[in-house]
Amino acid sequence: MTKTNGPVLTARALNRATLARQHLLARSALSAIDAVAHLLGLQAQNVKPPYYALAARLEGFRPEELSKAMEARDVVRIVTMRSTIHTHTADDALTLRPLVQDARERELGNFRKGLAGVDLDRLAVLSRELVEEEPRTMKQLREALLVEWPDADPQALAVAARCRLPLVQVTPRGLWGRSGQVALTTVEHWLGRPAQPVPTPDATVLRYLGAFGPASVKDMQTWAGLTRLRDAFERLRPGLVTFRDESGVELFDLPEAPRPDADTPAPPRFLPEFDNLLLSHADRTRVVPADLKGRSWQGNQAYRTLLVDGFLAGLWRLEEDVVTIELFGGLTRAQREDVVQEAERMLKVMGGSSSYDIRFGTVVR
Repeated sequence: MTKTNGPVLTARALNRATLARQHLLARSALSAIDAVAHLLGLQAQNVKPPYYALAARLEGFRPEELSKAMEARDVVRIVTMRSTIHTHTADDALTLRPLVQDARERELGNFRKGLAGVDLDRLAVLSRELVEEEPRTMKQLREALLVEWPDADPQALAVAARCRLPLVQVTPRGLWGRSGQVALTTVEHWLGRPAQPVPTPDATVLRYLGAFGPASVKDMQTWAGLTRLRDAFERLRPGLVTFRDESGVELFDLPEAPRPDADTPAPPRFLPEFDNLLLSHADRTRVVPADLKGRSWQGNQAYRTLLVDGFLAGLWRLEEDVVTIELFGGLTRAQREDVVQEAERMLKVMGGSSSYDIRFGTVVR
């Protein structure tokens, strides 16, 4: 990682700057669609996290706002960064997926044995025909592809289709308060317009800094699941400002982006599992104290997290109208009262009943 002699930003200063970009210092009046665009998408392996992510960040948010945007096809669920499902605006789905397409192609190397003898170009053509004829579940897609390649590994065939094609999960999957199995079609078919040519990463670098900066080249590469982004940062360097973190790593930023004082108050926030705030930097100590590294994960599963004073401070679980909060350390009485008030607000926003039970206890069993 590149070292620099620029001004030093402490972990606390980086924390406040990133929270400000993420609308977690003060909630924003942005619409749900505009917030999804500003944040370059929301991690969405599960259905509910995008809704909770926006509830923590937006004033006046209601889950139905995002759900209606999804029904109107203004936002979609699609595999993009880090090979994970994200909720993106329609425009971003058509541009960010081409940006990371090479990385999706490289994934297929992990399935080489199961795809022996499979013509991947032919697979892409056939898969497109199948899902554009009608949305297909992964099971239906596997079964149809096995007719063409009966000796191939069924799971590898489905992964190849997902990697080769920009497949979106069609509604009602992802809608608030409704259930639906995963059914897929291409983003172009769903939106009725073509994907964009593969862009240079420069514009996305600027947007990333606007949402997650100040950040290093490695930070953005971690967020995007890409490599070799140094050239883009160097092209943009004349229009950026640079700092260094406490380890001497060079950080880039937009000149006019907010960098609040390190002592700016940071209210408690309840974040969903897989929130991008905790996933989008190579060095996560700006949010996760070093002694709590790994506490928000177990295997491949992420827990819902609680921020207090801007940093990871605990986990939470919601079951019906009961919120259980597990703290990693002690809080002052005022901090506990603020956490309870934020939990009450979250429950009201997300459509809970008028009766709430908020408990401090154990989340991880």
